[in-house]
Amino acid sequence: MSTLLSDPAVLSPAPRTYLEATRAALDHALTHDPSTLLLGEDIGAYGGAFKLTEGMLEAFGPERVIDTPIAEGGIIGAAIGLALMGRRPIVEMQFMDFISCGFNQLTNFAAKCHYRWGARVPLVVRGPGGGLVGGGPFHSQSVEVYLAKTAGLKVVAPATAEDAYALTLAAINDPDPVVVIEHKALYRAPHLRAPLPSGERLRALSRLGEALTRREGRDLTLITYGAMVHRCLEAAERLAAEGVEAAVLDLRTLSPLDEEAIALAVKRTHRALVVHEDTRALGLAGEVAAVVNERAFEWLDAPVGRLTAPNTPVPYHAHLEAAFAPQVDDIRREALALARY
Repeated sequence: MSTLLSDPAVLSPAPRTYLEATRAALDHALTHDPSTLLLGEDIGAYGGAFKLTEGMLEAFGPERVIDTPIAEGGIIGAAIGLALMGRRPIVEMQFMDFISCGFNQLTNFAAKCHYRWGARVPLVVRGPGGGLVGGGPFHSQSVEVYLAKTAGLKVVAPATAEDAYALTLAAINDPDPVVVIEHKALYRAPHLRAPLPSGERLRALSRLGEALTRREGRDLTLITYGAMVHRCLEAAERLAAEGVEAAVLDLRTLSPLDEEAIALAVKRTHRALVVHEDTRALGLAGEVAAVVNERAFEWLDAPVGRLTAPNTPVPYHAHLEAAFAPQVDDIRREALALARY
């Protein structure tokens, strides 16, 4: 068992926001593993675009909290070199949208090193993804499918403060490259405050590749991740008032997918609605539907449903962006139709 996940930590019982939990994971890693270091744009003196790394430069010094030029390809390339030399670099993307500028380094080099010549690349690339905050077409995109289809990369999407802490530590501890997509709309959401997990709870939550049932139900399963987890939970409460009990399965890890959990969920409820903020065409919902078709077809009482954003860029207007992703009422309506199929 790794040092980061097994060492006893004296944790304050005070509830943390999603952002504070992510910061606590970085702080824990920097404190307990001298091989770790942070790289990113404005993460030092400024404290990061969302102030997630505020105070870390003072705490750990400029050799471990490194402000970089605005050059994502150079940042990821340098981090790969550090990882190959025995360090555990943690790269912050100021916005996940711009990971495309480092795409070649991440997908053609970091993701392939272990396969090509047996070299481990313990690299974490993390940062804010998704929308719902009015960032527009260049700061609110959902980029997970670009990455999740790349063999050699793991991709996680925490939906809670507990998972923000546990999955970030798990990513740092992993010997291969992991991308952590932190949903920016969750960073300071007051209803997500929770104490940091420790001990067996931490170890249970930090197993990459395991989905988690957030709500039990008998009539259908809402399969989702990221910010949509909370919209699905709210929709499930409204559905319960109408006599429909919906389970909510949080995928948590998008690559590798927990195919067993997806299949078992559908076998229990016989219906599935996949909900995500990303666009519909070639989105993760299609892959989940294929998994259900291959592993649980005989148990289905209705076609697998998909509820996603439309196939357009994110609108450059806060009100339009707010309506771009599936709403609670949309989820409720589609789930009711599926339950009555």
